[in-house]
Amino acid sequence: MRLRAEFTTEPFHGEGEAPPHALAALELAESAGLECDFGPLGTSVAGSDERLLPVLGEIMVTAFAHGATRVTMQVEQDD
Repeated sequence: MRLRAEFTTEPFHGEGEAPPHALAALELAESAGLECDFGPLGTSVAGSDERLLPVLGEIMVTAFAHGATRVTMQVEQDD
């Protein structure tokens, strides 16, 4: 099954360079081989359920380890 997850890390930093917690979470997802789309309001990642689901917890751990105070995430089937 193919899944898509969207997550937002906070705090937001307004304009300029993305905050370290957002970049670290993105880098982890990319290194896991997921399809990633990084945007100013969040990041979406997609892949098979076997590949995506184990990485979601690591994304949260990485974001908090790099300064996130909140991670909001939703996951859906990507038909």
